[in-house]
Amino acid sequence: MEGREQWGTRAGFVLAAIGSAVGLGNIWRFPYVAYENGGGAFLIPYLFALLTAGIPLLIMEFTIGQKYRGSAPLSYARLNKKAEWIGWWQVAISFVISTFYAVIIAWAISYTYFSFRQTWGSNPTDFLLNDFLQIVDPGQLGSFVPTIFIPLLIVWVIALGVLFKGVKKGIEFANRIFIPLLVVMFLILVIRAVTLDGAMVGLDAFFKPNWEEIMNPAVWVAAYGQIFFSLSIGFAIMITYSSYLPRKSDLNNNAFITGFSNSSFEILAGIGVFAIIGFMATQQGTSVDEVAADGIALAFMVFPEIINSFPGLNGLFGALFFGSLVMAGLTSLVSIIETYVSALQDKFKITRTKAVAIGGGLSALISILYATQGGLWLLDTVDYFINHFGVALAGLVSVIAVAWFMRKLPDLQKHTNELSDFRVGLWWKICLGVITPLVLGFMLYQNLILNLTSNYEGYPTYFIIIAGWTVAILAIVIGFLFTIFKWKNNKNSSDDLGGF
Repeated sequence: MEGREQWGTRAGFVLAAIGSAVGLGNIWRFPYVAYENGGGAFLIPYLFALLTAGIPLLIMEFTIGQKYRGSAPLSYARLNKKAEWIGWWQVAISFVISTFYAVIIAWAISYTYFSFRQTWGSNPTDFLLNDFLQIVDPGQLGSFVPTIFIPLLIVWVIALGVLFKGVKKGIEFANRIFIPLLVVMFLILVIRAVTLDGAMVGLDAFFKPNWEEIMNPAVWVAAYGQIFFSLSIGFAIMITYSSYLPRKSDLNNNAFITGFSNSSFEILAGIGVFAIIGFMATQQGTSVDEVAADGIALAFMVFPEIINSFPGLNGLFGALFFGSLVMAGLTSLVSIIETYVSALQDKFKITRTKAVAIGGGLSALISILYATQGGLWLLDTVDYFINHFGVALAGLVSVIAVAWFMRKLPDLQKHTNELSDFRVGLWWKICLGVITPLVLGFMLYQNLILNLTSNYEGYPTYFIIIAGWTVAILAIVIGFLFTIFKWKNNKNSSDDLGGF
């Protein structure tokens, strides 16, 4: 598309892609997933999944975005007019994710402030649930919680402020600050962590290989799941970001740099997290298994307890940890919002300012629901269903559509090889045409059976239907509805008018 913004430099794009991939899940999910699935032995299926699914999918999405020069809906429409709905489906998924992702960053902002005086006291779990979140029973919203609402406003001011500035002056500039700052903050935390008494106990638990687990299919599925969810693939981000690349860009190298940078940070996070968990286990005279946790429990329950036990500079290291969550979260949030900002610009030919105000403003308004007393349960349910039956399913559908129905892999392969220093060959097509669909299909089958036979976390059925299944299905419906609107500029609709 003529006049489309571009990244200022290749480094700017790579930093932005890494900033999107490196998010909250790298810090609070990967360490526990690795620990639970064979420790050091988990790195084998993890790296295999990176090379056979993660990087191949990155190359595919980078190529689609760079070749067709548009947001996800526009790029898919140019790929094939009947595929536009896939792009809108992915954009709808990103929209839903942005509404609750902003709230978790808001929590991290509050906890960064709390860290200096350890406001959570001697019982961080009780503080989180009763004092900070002021929770009510699942299925109820309750009233607004000011300590969440105020930092949530700050998150939206920062994120939308970056997006108003545009791709080069906003997103690229912000990532040039946030990513180095994140790495420096987390490195300081890790260096201190590995010097703590008992750190080696935690690291031994994290890296000690349990080779028997290698033969467990569930471990391989967990590895593919971690790679898929941590690389920001399957929900429009990488297609959107790569659409701002110049005509001549080394797509294959960019994909490898992004993939390995993301994985390197995950391993670094594992070292830091388990060194600190080992310290806490030693202090309490318990095993690492009793202390280890993931997600919200790790970040907002376990870590405050650990910070309380630090031998010195408790506030500083608490601020470094929660500040790292803020930095990682903001770079990912900006990339998520950009998907629907770009899509609105392309489809309706409106200015970036209007697109940010409409898309970002609506997301910000909806996010207030999570700043209520029942926000935790709503967030947990929407997050689970939109990831497992949104992101994963959209990723599966997109790769099957491109590889099997449209048979576009040869064209995409030719395009990316012409631009890149090294070429991808048969392995790339096998990974996308066979391995990735099989693994994602199996993951979805397992999750579907599990969630049809039991309610997620035992939540009430009506709540699961409304906040879970309805949200995931609505994203698909929205994908089809947006295709009804005509492109303001007809030349943007498709380069390929053929059907599947």
